[in-house]
Amino acid sequence: MKRILFVCTGNICRSPTADGIARHLAAQLGVADRFEFDSAGTQAYHAGEAPDRRAQAAARKRGYDLSGLRARAVEAEDFERFDLILAMDRGHYASLKRQCPPHLQNRLAMFLTWSKSLPDGDLPDPYYGGEEGFEQVLNLCEEVVHALLTSSPG
Repeated sequence: MKRILFVCTGNICRSPTADGIARHLAAQLGVADRFEFDSAGTQAYHAGEAPDRRAQAAARKRGYDLSGLRARAVEAEDFERFDLILAMDRGHYASLKRQCPPHLQNRLAMFLTWSKSLPDGDLPDPYYGGEEGFEQVLNLCEEVVHALLTSSPG
């Protein structure tokens, strides 16, 4: 089983969106038994909270249910537990790299490494914007998650 952790700042927009899409698409593709997904934040600002209502609404329009997910912060055990820890932007990556034991840093990667449209970019934070930001996050998350489930980076 491959264990994948998605990481953003507060674990209420980007990472739970990727998490919810991954769970949904893995089930749809019949590979859910081969993966375990979770999401976390580099900060504990929203620990215990459900994803942002706007992220939930945008996801629901596409058939994804994020309502059962709850925010949490990255924990030391996550670096041992997960095979792949995906940072949504360079700031998250830097934070994870500082926390991660040196011998496990090969498990860290940028989320958009699997994107054909933005392989070297940051997943934009929709928190301070409008609906279009959440739609853009959904589009990129769908692309990346599908690639994660069916192929390799690039």
